[in-house]
Amino acid sequence: MRRLALFAGLFMLSFAFAAEEAEVIAVIAPATYTSKAPDTADLGLIYRRKKMLWPDGTRIQPTNLPPDHALRRQFSQLVLGKTPEALVSYWNNQYYHGISPPRVFASEEAVLRFVAETPGAIGYIQGCKPDNRVKVLMWIQADGTLTQQAPECD
Repeated sequence: MRRLALFAGLFMLSFAFAAEEAEVIAVIAPATYTSKAPDTADLGLIYRRKKMLWPDGTRIQPTNLPPDHALRRQFSQLVLGKTPEALVSYWNNQYYHGISPPRVFASEEAVLRFVAETPGAIGYIQGCKPDNRVKVLMWIQADGTLTQQAPECD
């Protein structure tokens, strides 16, 4: 019984730490982006490669961080409703239909640079990291709500 109580306590504590580690996510596009910002449903379609073009006809080029990156895990859970590992079979199936997953970049700075320099690109980084090279389309709060309000940054 004590082991069960200890396990339950540790389990709940892990959720508390996970909630503290959750970041506000900035969804970014090139600074020249002028179309309406996508909503959560559109982001899901973009990141599943079901929506391929922006309203102006530019090809959408979504970016991802590595599967083990905490921000990717959070983004995948909030936007796609699944972990990166749970999407592997989806992407294996899509590959046989000629659809590749979003490009993966090793760091948030690499995502920032690619998005800034690539028409049609979209990416996500920590909420306080965007600069004038990109346009923030929205911020995603840790609970999944979208906002146009920038987070307080140090």
